Amino acid sequence: MDKEPISLLKGIHLPSDLRRLPREALPQVCQELRQAIIHSLADNPGHFASSLGVVELTVALHYVFDTPYDRIVWDVGHQAAGHKMLTGRMDDFCTYRHLHGLRPFPSPEESEYDTFACGHASNSISAALGMAVADQQTGQTGRHVVAVIGDGSMSGGLAYEGLNNASDTPNNLLIILNDNNMSIDGSVGGMKLSAPASHEPAVQLAAIPHLAEDAQVGHPDRKGKAEDAAVQQLAEVTAHRSAEHL
Repeated sequence: MDKEPISLLKGIHLPSDLRRLPREALPQVCQELRQAIIHSLADNPGHFASSLGVVELTVALHYVFDTPYDRIVWDVGHQAAGHKMLTGRMDDFCTYRHLHGLRPFPSPEESEYDTFACGHASNSISAALGMAVADQQTGQTGRHVVAVIGDGSMSGGLAYEGLNNASDTPNNLLIILNDNNMSIDGSVGGMKLSAPASHEPAVQLAAIPHLAEDAQVGHPDRKGKAEDAAVQQLAEVTAHRSAEHL
């Protein structure tokens, strides 16, 4: 009779524990993390699909980047359940959305891994840009800031204000568009037809080598979008392929 595999997730109390694992172990970590989210939110209802849709991306980001020194800004905040579990809050996750318990969104008051209080406001790019510029001005040029923004959030005007400012400001900022054609429901409107990133192969992202193979910036023939704004690190990823994020 086959024995059940030893749980890897139980040994991950912080991302530093995750980073000690070999890459070959990450698919099992993702599987266990997904099941933990399903189990927790089945008993304690919250936004379900948003976090399930970024399990592999969450694991990849915490594996590649030196969090909390490197910073991740989530947009929408509902994507962050797995992030919370990997950053020291697994044992307290039963209090998620309860009075005096874990908050439904990232909150700097709750954890140093939560870099910005974010809900639905399409504010991740602007917030992450501010962090990146502050790092530049304080000489922390090797510190990375990552904005993870869903295509639903990408339809908000503040996201485009952030892109406009990022294109004209020297920074060490990576923007990841989690483009799954969904927000609260199926995406609607003209923006879903002209997202800043394209599925067509184009310029490979070179600044973050670990992510380069699975990240692409938009096609140069698409005018009037992020390419015109000269945003060089706008990456679109497939969220369910953890090995290809690394």
